[in-house]
Amino acid sequence: MPTTDAREPAAPKPWFASGGLAVLHSTALGLLAPVEAVLFALLACAASLLGVGVGVFLIPPVVYAVRAVANLQRKLHSTWTGRQVAQPYLPLPEGTRFFQVFARLLADRATWRDTAWLLVDCTIGCVLTLLPVAIVIDGVRGLLMPLLYPILDDLWLGDWYVALPVDNPAVAWIAVVLGLLHFPLALWAAPHLLKLHAALAAKFLSPSESTVLAQRVQHLTTTRDDAVGHQALELRRIERNLHDGAQARLVAMGMTLDAAAKLAERQPEAAKSLLEEAKASSVKALQELRDLVRGIQPPVLVDRGLADAVRELGMEATLEMEATVDLPGRFAPAVETAAYFTVSEVLNNAMKHSGADSGKIDAHHSGGRLSITVTDYGKGGADPAKGTGLRELERRLAPLDGFLTVLSPLGGPTSVVIEIPCTPVG
Repeated sequence: MPTTDAREPAAPKPWFASGGLAVLHSTALGLLAPVEAVLFALLACAASLLGVGVGVFLIPPVVYAVRAVANLQRKLHSTWTGRQVAQPYLPLPEGTRFFQVFARLLADRATWRDTAWLLVDCTIGCVLTLLPVAIVIDGVRGLLMPLLYPILDDLWLGDWYVALPVDNPAVAWIAVVLGLLHFPLALWAAPHLLKLHAALAAKFLSPSESTVLAQRVQHLTTTRDDAVGHQALELRRIERNLHDGAQARLVAMGMTLDAAAKLAERQPEAAKSLLEEAKASSVKALQELRDLVRGIQPPVLVDRGLADAVRELGMEATLEMEATVDLPGRFAPAVETAAYFTVSEVLNNAMKHSGADSGKIDAHHSGGRLSITVTDYGKGGADPAKGTGLRELERRLAPLDGFLTVLSPLGGPTSVVIEIPCTPVG
């Protein structure tokens, strides 16, 4: 019987609570303005020293510090406003030397956009983020006006609050009322100003069209190299299996048949025995060829499609797997092959290392994306960084723009999510 999640969605926070959080968040972002001003000054100083060569060594660390602050703002806006701002930086190839790093940082448009953002955030951005807390502070000043105005009057300074000259108790108490009104104004304005700041940050800190195109080209170059390398490995594997398996058996079978032909007249019984041996070798060679073909393209995948192939993998696993497969039809052969072998390898890893007795497979297609989740109820703790197996699976999916996500807390369960953008073809 299917189960449903009975948990109710979290109730929205009252406006004053969300407004209070927005004031705190805006203030925290505003406090980054002095740091950004210092970084801009350091960048200008380093640039001025390029003529004497010192700037070449100063600019890279300052640029990386600027990127750290920009990434912090991206993360904070993602958490506080839900505005996702992707990192626009082009990755550096492995083994890049120092002077090449310097040249690439200057050539990366994201460096200049970050520099422009330092200036914008120190001015316009600072006003947007610190305005709510300034309104709160001014509201506190209004509440204290009955106590402050006599002191200020004794010092011949006088005081103004909003547009009122506070020079007597009656006006001071009007200032108290105006001060009280500052607080709901700050709570109302803070979320809107925070979203406006997030939109402004996205204009400067998001990848430009040229950066997105460059990242795409670099990704395609990497995945093409991986695909070519993987194909070469597969060809070598097939060649090795043919040479060491079926080919060797066929050669041995030919030698056995030659020997049997020579003994056919003189020693019929020995010839018969050799023929039986040749027959057994042919059966083994045929089975090895079938296994090899299955490793290239499983018959169930070719004949019945990915849905039935995934169900068969679940049934053949030594774990007790519950398979929920809801796919609209067939997909491109490259997609089905990559998904099939990835699921197969994930199941093999689960059977070898998870210590689980059961698990489940969920496969569905929505939003133009094939998604297959393989879960085992084992000990958890799987870490892609500690082995090459999961990395190889990521490389298998990369040419199709697919990716693999591993969720494996200690104590389990472990869930491996395989996603490939694709559309049904029939």
